[in-house]
Amino acid sequence: MELLRLGPIGHEIPVAREGGVDYDLRPVTLDIDSDFFAANGIDRVRSALDAGELEPLVGADDLRVGAPLARPSAVICVGMNYAAHAREAGAEPPERPVIFFKMPSTISGPTDPIELPPYATKADWEVELGVVIGSRTFRVDSAEEAYSHVAGYVLANDLSERRLQIEESGGQWSKGKNLPGFTPLGPWIRPAAEVDPGSLRLRSWVNGEVRQDSSTSDLIFDVGEIIVQLSQAMAFEPGDVILTGTPQGVAMSGKYPYLADGDVVELEIEGLGRHRQVVTVTD
Repeated sequence: MELLRLGPIGHEIPVAREGGVDYDLRPVTLDIDSDFFAANGIDRVRSALDAGELEPLVGADDLRVGAPLARPSAVICVGMNYAAHAREAGAEPPERPVIFFKMPSTISGPTDPIELPPYATKADWEVELGVVIGSRTFRVDSAEEAYSHVAGYVLANDLSERRLQIEESGGQWSKGKNLPGFTPLGPWIRPAAEVDPGSLRLRSWVNGEVRQDSSTSDLIFDVGEIIVQLSQAMAFEPGDVILTGTPQGVAMSGKYPYLADGDVVELEIEGLGRHRQVVTVTD
């Protein structure tokens, strides 16, 4: 089962895809948001599908694919969580998770354009596994308990403007992470019960050329450990998103040019779908 939101920006329709059919979820929920997850939305959708209570969404194939969840209260990101990526950034692998935050306004759909202001001269791609929290999570004691709070998983692009992140940051990464649309998500959320987050291949391409090709088995801190450690310092709410880090192969390595007008960025994680975003530089 896959959870999606289809339609124009601000007017997305919640959908469950199963067997290649997109079912209208509006009899179950008005949206896929924090309230949906807090009210055991995935279980309710599963029950409605099994009972044959949902109808296919007419015209679904013609609709834009939006981000699969509406504005979460927080997007929490783990930096340098693959050893090779830490080294290509000029750092040793961290002993504790490195954390920064992204604003909800950064979230966009998996095929929405990447719109860069003219001063964003060092825009970079980052394929990442995203974790969607299903219930309030605070002071978790074990990985087993941590995973019980996960609703599902989603493909993410943690776009970064490296000049703002590093050269003009004052030591805080978030300045280079929060341009509008800098967190494309989707195309769907897959329920946690259907995903092994510890062994997923993740890849990225720019203009058809491979940039990243790795596995979540190479994470320094896996999903359970991330939640255990971070939940000692913050409480996650239903619908919050945790981005778990990106592997080596980004432009910051110096091996590839930064993104420019007309570039095509593609990302993929097995079982979680694919992104395709075209870069446009705006005045």
